[in-house]
Amino acid sequence: MKKIVLTVIGLVLLQQSTIAMAHEQGNWIVRAGLASVQPDASSDPIDIAGIVTLPEADVGDETQIGITGVYMFRDNWGIELLASTPFTHEIEISEINLNAGETKHLPPTLMLQFYPDFGGEKFHPYIGLGINTTIFFDEKVDDDLNLALDGIVGLPPGTVDADLSLDQSWGLSAQVGFDYMINDHWLVNGSIWYTDIETEAKISTAVADVKFDVEIDPMVYMLSIGYRF
Repeated sequence: MKKIVLTVIGLVLLQQSTIAMAHEQGNWIVRAGLASVQPDASSDPIDIAGIVTLPEADVGDETQIGITGVYMFRDNWGIELLASTPFTHEIEISEINLNAGETKHLPPTLMLQFYPDFGGEKFHPYIGLGINTTIFFDEKVDDDLNLALDGIVGLPPGTVDADLSLDQSWGLSAQVGFDYMINDHWLVNGSIWYTDIETEAKISTAVADVKFDVEIDPMVYMLSIGYRF
C-alpha cells in the first residue's frame, strides 16, 4: 500500500512538473520570429522650390526577423526590449506612381508589460506600453525622382543627384500579445504593435533643399518562438 501511495504521489508530481506555470519574478523570456511592419503613412505635400507641389509620400511594407527579450521584475510584470534586423522600406509618390527612394531603419522599443492571471496555465496574454526610437539610415533617392526633379527645375536629364535624409523619431508604442506554453520552457508567441513614428524628411539638391513632415505610424505583426529561463 505504501508503495502504491508513493507511486501515485510521484506520478502527480511528475505531471505537475510538466504543466507550464505563469511567468514569475526573475524569469527571462527570449523570443525570435518574423515581424511585419505595415505603415499607415502620410506626409505633407512636397513643395519643390515653389515651382511644383508633389502629392504626399507613401511608405511600403516590410518583413524582417524580430527579437524580443523580457525580464519579469515582478510576478505578472515585465520589461521587454525589441530589436530586429534592419527593415528596408520603399518610398513612393503614390498618386502619380513615382518611385522616390528607399530607407532602412532600426526600431528599438522598450515596453512595460502586464500579464494578467486569467489566461490559464498555458495561455498567457499580455498588454504593453512603452517608447520607441526609430533610427533611419542608408537613405537613397530613386532615379525616377532625380529625373522628375530635372524636369521640374528645367535641367538636362541626369543633372540632379539628390540626397535623402530622415530624422530619428521618438514616440509611444503599445502592444497586445500572448505566450502559449508548449512546455515549461518553450512557447509560441503572437503580438501586435502600434507605434507612433513621425520624422522630418529632407531632399537635398544643388538647387535647393526640400523639407516635409512624414507620419509612418505602422502596425507591426509578429509571430515567434520563445524560450523561458
